[in-house]
Amino acid sequence: MRTFLLQREPSVADNVPEALPEAATRILEGLNPVQRQAVEVTEGPVLIIAGPGSGKTRTLTHRIAYLIATGRARPYQILALTFTNKAAREMMERIERLVGTEAARHIWMGTFHAIFARILRREGHRIGYTPNFSIYDTDDAERLLRELMPRYQIDPRQYSPRTIRHLISSAKNQMIGPEAYARLVASPVQEKAARLYGPYQEALRKANALDFDDLLLKPIELFEQCPDVLRQYQERWRYLHIDEYQDTNRAQYVLARKLAEGHRNLCVVGDDAQSIYAFRGADIGNILSFQRDYPDATVIRLEQNYRSTRRILKLAEAIIRNNRDQLEKQLWTENPEGEPIVLIEALSERDEAQKVEQRIRDLHVRYGYAFRDFAVLYRTNAQSRSLEEALRRGGIPYRIVGGLSFYQRKEIKDVLAYLRLLVNPHDAASLQRVINYPARGIGQRTLEALMAYARQHGLSLWQAIERVEEVGLPARAQKAVQAFHFLIARHAARVTSTPVDELARSLLQESGLFDELRREGTPEALARWENVQELLNAIAEYVTMAGESATLSGFLQEVALLTDLDEMPEDNRVTLMTLHASKGLEFPVVFITGLEEGLFPLAQATQDRKDLEEERRLFYVGVTRAQRHLFLCYARSRYRYGEQQPSVRSRFLEELDTDVIVTEAGLPFRRGEVEHRSSRTSRSGTPGFRGSHSQQREATRRVVYDEGVGEIVPGAYVEHPMFGEGKVLALEGQGEQARAIVFFPEVGQKKLVLKFARLRRID
Repeated sequence: MRTFLLQREPSVADNVPEALPEAATRILEGLNPVQRQAVEVTEGPVLIIAGPGSGKTRTLTHRIAYLIATGRARPYQILALTFTNKAAREMMERIERLVGTEAARHIWMGTFHAIFARILRREGHRIGYTPNFSIYDTDDAERLLRELMPRYQIDPRQYSPRTIRHLISSAKNQMIGPEAYARLVASPVQEKAARLYGPYQEALRKANALDFDDLLLKPIELFEQCPDVLRQYQERWRYLHIDEYQDTNRAQYVLARKLAEGHRNLCVVGDDAQSIYAFRGADIGNILSFQRDYPDATVIRLEQNYRSTRRILKLAEAIIRNNRDQLEKQLWTENPEGEPIVLIEALSERDEAQKVEQRIRDLHVRYGYAFRDFAVLYRTNAQSRSLEEALRRGGIPYRIVGGLSFYQRKEIKDVLAYLRLLVNPHDAASLQRVINYPARGIGQRTLEALMAYARQHGLSLWQAIERVEEVGLPARAQKAVQAFHFLIARHAARVTSTPVDELARSLLQESGLFDELRREGTPEALARWENVQELLNAIAEYVTMAGESATLSGFLQEVALLTDLDEMPEDNRVTLMTLHASKGLEFPVVFITGLEEGLFPLAQATQDRKDLEEERRLFYVGVTRAQRHLFLCYARSRYRYGEQQPSVRSRFLEELDTDVIVTEAGLPFRRGEVEHRSSRTSRSGTPGFRGSHSQQREATRRVVYDEGVGEIVPGAYVEHPMFGEGKVLALEGQGEQARAIVFFPEVGQKKLVLKFARLRRID
């Protein structure tokens, strides 16, 4: 594992190079006139609107290097915030080549979460957190909520901890606290989330833990409660840079405004047309309103594209012009015209996958593309199954980005839980995970007794373990708990004196975890053992790279803040990934699959203009990943809910009327037309549709909707006793088997048997 290291702050004695005029001149060389303007305008608020493939990273890194080379700023006076460790690492490597390693290493650069976690390690004691706080991922947070739910009479089978966590996270992203959220509830599931929000926060504090949202909210709390701390960082950072500004949420927006109030040298880089993370709390309004927030801002548009062919750019422009909420820009390129974009029509998802596999094989042979040059993009993870099967059958190597990553595997999370306890023994989630793994005679009854004692006396679970003789456990259980306490406490005492890799190996050996994996003797256990060894290799690599500054707490923080893209291997395989995961990447050949109504755009997104515009931006992002070849794919039928159902091709295709697209047969693409294939039948026996888009839609309506029951019809708004209000998307089946597919805003899409659903029409 290669990690991005946040560097130490220099002292006055550090030898940082003086301003080098010749270096500044060299930094400006090779930039186009607009990029050069973005580099040289250093003072005051600056908005750089950077279209895809326009040299955004190059511009930003040269700008930071220029500040150092001209002497406008010392390296440690520059803060650069990104959204992935990968982006921060790439930027740092480029800056090092421009100004040298010694100067670059003192820049504050990293993700929002990493930078503000670092600040909280230093200053968090001012608001009640020790420097060794744990960072809870979604699994940890859901485990904590699942533990709390019975205490508040909430059934986790009726209201999933995942849904509750998502609602609480959404509230935090909007900076809505527990009390305010309780006043805003509008459904049963929101009421349950409101009931758990406060206790969840209190449980986190007791565990000396923060979730990902807290890493942004707690610095705001720190700055508001301790103005002297805010002034210190405002004065330190004379120049603030934010990459991918269109992806910022409310908390990130507030942090940026607070920090920039000191010198007002805030430079944000982004593209409103690539704002695709509203479901994570991103607010496109932050970039759209930048000029209103900073009326004196300089606005610079990077519009020259260096990535894609002219045809691909023309298609991208045709897509995004249908959106109302956007900043003005006009992409152009000096690249060749390129190959036409090919529209692939398939009979089914299996047929679609086979056609993708055949095209990959053909381009691999004909043009000599490596497999790493291909990306297959889809709207939902579930679509990968048929694509995987086709590539496997064809013997084509592939990787899936966004699946179960290395650090989410059970055995790795077990090891990390042990290590987290050494720096923060109050971490209840980690403690519960490993207190009886491997089995050491501490059963569920013993654990519940310890937890009850902790609640009764206002203690953390670890503090209850320290007083185990007062809990009233049987002698054998008490002895087992004391042995576990001794194991953790003895290794915790060595945290500052023992190398991190040596300490980790010792703990895992003495805990019995190595023996447990070896004892099973199965191929699966061997694979888990090898994964644990690989984790120890990652720790050793971290120690080598970090040198004297290596700490167990530092390693755990880097792991906690990794993303899927940070773990993406560089090998020769076709990449399968969601459109969301593709942002920031580029490939010579791109396939966008599943361009069908209800799938892309998603059915629930079609009910609101802003949601639909975000889906269209997602399409734009997918298209602009392609450098040379682009294929757009849709299927006439697809398995949904266990049945093969006819599909209607996406409205996004119907919005395009451009001469850069051809059909598989090489014919010009025209809106409303579908290739004539009446003689063909899909493998499932579903006849292929032909005719106009509206005829396809009507055919689908007849097949699926003829059996509407009473007043429950597609498009109707209904109320369900458990899920609240929703909208009927489709009806299927007949008689007692009639079912409704309903989208509920709070719980998502549900398939309900009408006989038992007790739906009530409310529109």
